[in-house]
Amino acid sequence: MHTFFAPDLAGSTYTLPEDESKHAVRVLRLGIGDAVELLDGRGGRYAAAVADANPKRCQLHITYHATVAPRPYFTHVAVAPTKNLDRMEWFVEKAVEVGVERISFLRCARSERRELKLERMEKIAISALKQSGQTWLPQLDELTDYATFVAAVLPETTFIAHLAEGERTALAQVAGAGSGCCVLIGPEGDFTPQEIALAREKGIRPVTLGASRLRTETAALAVVFTAQIMRDK
Repeated sequence: MHTFFAPDLAGSTYTLPEDESKHAVRVLRLGIGDAVELLDGRGGRYAAAVADANPKRCQLHITYHATVAPRPYFTHVAVAPTKNLDRMEWFVEKAVEVGVERISFLRCARSERRELKLERMEKIAISALKQSGQTWLPQLDELTDYATFVAAVLPETTFIAHLAEGERTALAQVAGAGSGCCVLIGPEGDFTPQEIALAREKGIRPVTLGASRLRTETAALAVVFTAQIMRDK
């Protein structure tokens, strides 16, 4: 069954945007009576049937609606985007497929990417939502300076994954505790000593993701996987 994203769905009918209408009618060859699925990104899953197969405004009739409650455990990854944007797009896609509630993008001292177009990331997240059947679209935050971000988080549920020497707790030991966690992942050159010190001053605890030295996007996805495993135990 074909799935469409309908963030503004309300009532018993829904009209697809023109680009989606054209895709549904001209590419997918959907006709009157054909069944489709709609996701609103807010927990809503809808069954619908094509009522008007117009390639400019394909109208759907809602036949069933169910709401999936948000997960009780909140996973938030704050990551410095890589210079190669394809790698960050890959992370967003896979993180949404696995299940993540929020992704923030950090501008760090060693960041090679200083700007980011969030619109492209949002499109990838929506595509991953439809592909995976997830019902909650994660919140995606604009690129934010590291110091500004750190000042606004709750230190008791925030952790920093870095490669500097010192005692660190395995993420698996803390990821499943409480109602959720936020984990900071640095750029390809890691966080600077000053950034690590700032996190420590704010009460943010260091964690390790294992013995391997991971790429930025791999480390960020490892956080999502670890949180998913621990909260499902």
